[in-house]
Amino acid sequence: MTGRSVVAADNVVAAPSEGVQDLVLGPQHKSLPPAAWGLTVRDYLATAPHLDELQTPVLTMDRSALDANRAVMADWARAAGVQLAPHGKTSMSPQLWKEQLDAGSWGITLATGWQVQIGRSLGLNRIMLANALLDPAGLRWAAAEIAADPNFELYSWVDGVDSVREMERHLESAPDSVRLNVIVELGGPHGRTGARGLAAAHEVADAVDKSPRLRLAGVGGYEGALAHDRTPEGLAAVRHYLDEIAILHQELASAGRYDEFTGPAGRPAIVTAGGSAYPDLVVERLAGLADESGGHGVPTAVVLRSGAYLVHDDGFYSGISPLAAGRSERPLRSAMHGWARCVSRPETELALLDAGKRDLPFDEGLPVPQRMAGPASTALPVHANVSALNDQHTFLRLPGGSAADVPVGSVVRLGLSHPCTAFDKWRLIPVIDDAGAERPRVVDFLLTYF
Repeated sequence: MTGRSVVAADNVVAAPSEGVQDLVLGPQHKSLPPAAWGLTVRDYLATAPHLDELQTPVLTMDRSALDANRAVMADWARAAGVQLAPHGKTSMSPQLWKEQLDAGSWGITLATGWQVQIGRSLGLNRIMLANALLDPAGLRWAAAEIAADPNFELYSWVDGVDSVREMERHLESAPDSVRLNVIVELGGPHGRTGARGLAAAHEVADAVDKSPRLRLAGVGGYEGALAHDRTPEGLAAVRHYLDEIAILHQELASAGRYDEFTGPAGRPAIVTAGGSAYPDLVVERLAGLADESGGHGVPTAVVLRSGAYLVHDDGFYSGISPLAAGRSERPLRSAMHGWARCVSRPETELALLDAGKRDLPFDEGLPVPQRMAGPASTALPVHANVSALNDQHTFLRLPGGSAADVPVGSVVRLGLSHPCTAFDKWRLIPVIDDAGAERPRVVDFLLTYF
């Protein structure tokens, strides 16, 4: 895949081979009207289209919210003294990656070897793979990329001695100069991946230290698997886990485990954690490591991998993020909305909309009806709620309602939960100027890679 490169901070993001503006629209692009087929994105946008000209269902991104959220998080991280490596798997949209890099992000985080290959093909020079790279083809590809460009920074995670051995086995044929940077992942009780406990993590670090193919670059993990709320118990569990990451880092630094990584190039060791739910706790427990010596003789960069902040939501993250409305002077706001048309009123208190599981996220909460769309915008009944999604239908319940509340043919704006499972349902996502406007205008499109 080739393209036009645009420099962004230390990274490069290349446009896809066609360039998004040169992409020819067609029926494969869900929600676009037949009048757009055969036109390029550039030519279609030149017609100044409005949201109400698109077909339903449609997922949109709000440009004003995207810009505001990006600035909020960039300023917040800068003030906290941490780096951002936004989790690119949330959107798999290189356009958004570039905007985040231009705003000062240290790198981009990805979740699979294939995603890393996409990112690299589009020009990313610094990628955090927040996962173990054990696929033989993926390891051989990584070795070839590093051999061809020693300045390419790829960081993979590892959480077991057996994983170290497996990585070494598939890197045996790589040139002698190739060393893959790895982050020792510390897990937590009932969590996801990650070495269970400090002793197990030290065993992994020892195996990496002895490996001729791997190089220890830091420690990290994912705190979001340990709690799902802001109860005292949940916050205590996350704090304890983050403290364990700090201890592991300090012990490895004191033992000289980072010397090969930090010494020759003067790079800082990396301490990395998620996320979009508890970034305040990551800063509270880990940001103090990010100084010239880290208090233990090794320069350290604390890297936050938040993925959902750019889009935020009207569900899970709005309820848990410390930067949500009601918890922050500069709150994040949801940039994503679903728009669905009423296609049936078979019962007085039921409306069927034309969006479903194929179109909207539902794993972290069902869509929330917000308002009617259009110039005669009216409020929905107070108790309106979505009770279920089928593949292509939304069940909108209207307790005490009437047929006049949501007439057949009208469009409802839906608040959504969990951006990570919103983008993957769309190849091309319309960006509108303002989702709160009476008649939003389409100002751009986001191309996704899923």
